[in-house]
Amino acid sequence: MRARTLLKAGLIVGAAGFGYASVIERNWFALRRCDVPVLPTGSAPLRILHISDVHLTPGRHRLLSWLRSLDALEPDLVVNTGDSIAHQQAVQPFLTALGPLLDRPGVFVFGSNDLYSPRMKNPLRYLHGPSFGDHDREAPDLPWRELGESMESAGWFDANNRRGRIKVGDHDIEVSGIHDSHIRLDRYDDVAGAADPAADLRLGVMHSPEPSRLDRFAADGFDLLMAGHTHGGQVCVPGYGALDTNCGISTDMVSGLHRYPAARTAATPWLHVSAGLGTAPSSPVRFSCRPEATLLTLVAGIS
Repeated sequence: MRARTLLKAGLIVGAAGFGYASVIERNWFALRRCDVPVLPTGSAPLRILHISDVHLTPGRHRLLSWLRSLDALEPDLVVNTGDSIAHQQAVQPFLTALGPLLDRPGVFVFGSNDLYSPRMKNPLRYLHGPSFGDHDREAPDLPWRELGESMESAGWFDANNRRGRIKVGDHDIEVSGIHDSHIRLDRYDDVAGAADPAADLRLGVMHSPEPSRLDRFAADGFDLLMAGHTHGGQVCVPGYGALDTNCGISTDMVSGLHRYPAARTAATPWLHVSAGLGTAPSSPVRFSCRPEATLLTLVAGIS
């Protein structure tokens, strides 16, 4: 009798936890803010809105509504680090939700779920290590070209294995980016080379923050590196944090602003990892890890 009572209590607690994680926290969006002392002395502040991992599927009305509200922050630059869609019909709703943000300067890269629809798999697979190879297929089945062409036609810079220069207000920004390493489409050699010290900001953009790629951006002299992919751990242990990052970085860098590598020098870049706004459709929960976007205010901090 006692065992049956304990089993029933366990089932009730488990159901309540799943309900909270799948209904409440999954839609409990947070705006993070942080200052990054990375601009040359005398520079005006630069506000960057970092969005990532929306994983949009039909019916995510609360997510779309919250995304639409972000233009009110009046960012100077928008950086989208990928996995924006996860369904054939998600491109137009995503673009509509971005709305006036598309009229602002922007930079984007793709994640694997922009190309390949998610496969249903055991959610515990996430804890077994990085998901390399999970999207091995002959051809993409999502409308990534439409997504990319739409953002590019709005004036956003396509940084998938590309390097270029953008002007944001009075700021001259050198941008270098790579495609998603988890589907082996990153080509750092295509963008390799020392960053221009004359630029006001040297920005490196990627979907997955793999140490081998971060090391190359750092060696080339980029000041600020931006990535997503980790979902902040997605299901975290209160008081402990993330159990896994789904990539090569350590769990203490699973989200937020850090120096990379941790042993800092004057040339050590900043790394911002977004915990993202969505969830993988096979694991539609968030626990102790609210979905988020981040407004980074870049300020003078170097001479």
